[in-house]
Amino acid sequence: MATTGPAERTSDGPGHGDRPRAYLGSFTTAGGLGITTAAVDPATGALTPLHSTDAVPNPSYLVPDPGTRRLYAVSETPDGAAAAFRLTPEGPELLAPATPVDGADPTYLTLTAGHLVTANYSSGTVSTLPVRADGTLGGPPRVLAHQGSGPRADRQEGPHLHAVLPDPSGRWLLSVDLGTDAVRVCTLDPASGTLSVRGETRLRPGSGPRHLAFHPGGELACVINELDPTVTLCRWDAAQGTLTPLGETPLLPEGAAGTAAPTYPSALVLSRDGRFAWAANRGDDSIAVLSLDAGAGTAALVTTVPCGGHWPRDLALHPSGRHLYTANERSGDVTWFALDPRTGVPTRGGSVPAPAASCVVFA
Repeated sequence: MATTGPAERTSDGPGHGDRPRAYLGSFTTAGGLGITTAAVDPATGALTPLHSTDAVPNPSYLVPDPGTRRLYAVSETPDGAAAAFRLTPEGPELLAPATPVDGADPTYLTLTAGHLVTANYSSGTVSTLPVRADGTLGGPPRVLAHQGSGPRADRQEGPHLHAVLPDPSGRWLLSVDLGTDAVRVCTLDPASGTLSVRGETRLRPGSGPRHLAFHPGGELACVINELDPTVTLCRWDAAQGTLTPLGETPLLPEGAAGTAAPTYPSALVLSRDGRFAWAANRGDDSIAVLSLDAGAGTAALVTTVPCGGHWPRDLALHPSGRHLYTANERSGDVTWFALDPRTGVPTRGGSVPAPAASCVVFA
């Protein structure tokens, strides 16, 4: 079922020059609207919701396919699935019924080598689905199961995949496993969709790695840890497919950890020039600003600022690099910030209601 919001006042929809629209994912089982389309003011970064669709339940994470006017979504449910949409001026249009991924609670997805790949949190698996020429998803999925556990019995009794993404060279897929404190390096056979593990990097026990982002130069990767508010900076060797930890950086000021509500970092994005990274802290409800030195392989906490709501589940950088967005799940809104190009510090611009917001993407 689709619902229509405020009348469209601009022509910045799909295919209209350099003014992308924003697409907001949400949890329909918690009152979310599904996928909401919003116009974006290129000068201020302000969002204006236009319409929404709840064609699939819990489209909590989205990824656009550049140049094709298609959008893909997970359906984060126990019987996990993924869905393909066509982007139209009237909003995303479901291309076909959602396709099962044979994994529980897919929480992340990516496109690579003609396949859609999902990270399935509860089952601790990674699934691949072929993308057909018309954008629809084929099946059945190929599934790679991770093994292991971690020291946190309440959260690490088994593998819990939270992200999977290709490296900048396109040769490797990296899967981030909160349950086993590991990042695994995989290869994908484009013909069969089969994934094979080629290597594994173990991070500090109990850190709970959640997401990973590559530095624009391709030689560094930042891993955000959910169970301890830190980022692990790693050296990435694309020739060998190896990830080497260099050190950890706290995401809260010294003395702040443990003084308020427990903090569970969620998402991480890097600036286009690689000078800054921003991390979302749930619980502390803040955005951590990091200064990166790619040459030295170091990161330093600059400051934290309020996220503009409660429980920031996702961060997104506008394609211009001038604005940052937080999807605040529990307060039900998306907040935008202007970024200081010299310091990287965000300044709040405004927010829009977005019940059970879980992600923001641009297309």
